[in-house]
Amino acid sequence: MNNETLKTNPLLCDIETGMCETTEESTNNTTSSKVEATKKSVKLIYYTDPICSSCWGIEPQLRKLKLEYGSAIEIDYRMGGLLPDWNYNSGGIGKPSDVASHWDEVSIHYDMPIDGDLWLEDPMDSSYPSSIAFKAAQLQDNDKAILYMREMREMMFLKKKNMAKWENLAIAAEKVDLDVAQLKIDFDGKAKTLFEDDLKLGRELGVRGFPTIFFVDDAGNKEVVYGTRPYAFYEMAILKLNPNALKSEYSKNWDTLFAIYPTLTAKEFSELSGTPRNESEDILNALVSKNILEKLSTKNGSIWSIKE
Repeated sequence: MNNETLKTNPLLCDIETGMCETTEESTNNTTSSKVEATKKSVKLIYYTDPICSSCWGIEPQLRKLKLEYGSAIEIDYRMGGLLPDWNYNSGGIGKPSDVASHWDEVSIHYDMPIDGDLWLEDPMDSSYPSSIAFKAAQLQDNDKAILYMREMREMMFLKKKNMAKWENLAIAAEKVDLDVAQLKIDFDGKAKTLFEDDLKLGRELGVRGFPTIFFVDDAGNKEVVYGTRPYAFYEMAILKLNPNALKSEYSKNWDTLFAIYPTLTAKEFSELSGTPRNESEDILNALVSKNILEKLSTKNGSIWSIKE
């Protein structure tokens, strides 16, 4: 995989940098003044995309950040428009099936379950529909919108569902108790404008790939973390802007964690509970044996949830 390939193909995420890069040229990053002040001490402007595999890779770190620094930070989810369509052919990626093996590789690297066979069985033609659906969900309830993003990603990465199709977007919305009829109205209307606003701000901020997180304080001072990085990188960015940010203690028991996050991968459970990664799967599987958790397995890993 050469550098030119990585620069020209948005779905080829660079494992070394932890970035899924857009096809657009980046612009000068000179717009910290455009970032609004926040009630909390540090605002995170998180540029992502529903189909971004590297963004799935930072879910463990993000979830821990919310538990430890949730009282000090506010996360503003912005959509970046990773895959407009398939009107390009460069660097060996000219059709959806070319992405399948890459997703499998990314899954192993980040230790997060992704089944690349989606691109062979029911490939997506764009990430725009899922991005617009997320903006529509934000119009209803920001917390539910975050749950919605998670549900969309689980359906896509693990269940191989095409999230460019409205019927699958509706299933995910119903699962997280969004008003599906209202979502469709906003999906066809206001949400498109909000998505365009996100793309415009992304260009102004110089976003060139995902995940990109801007950490901003009330005075407009800014730190940026590009790509998928270990937890300490995100923590250091917060503490550099606010050295007095208090780190919350939280219960690391499995039942508390599943009460907060209804689904967890083995990597996420390890990150949040402090359990060594080589033990986390055994603990989760033991809870399956006791009929407490249920497990969904893919060829590249599993996810666990409370048994209904």
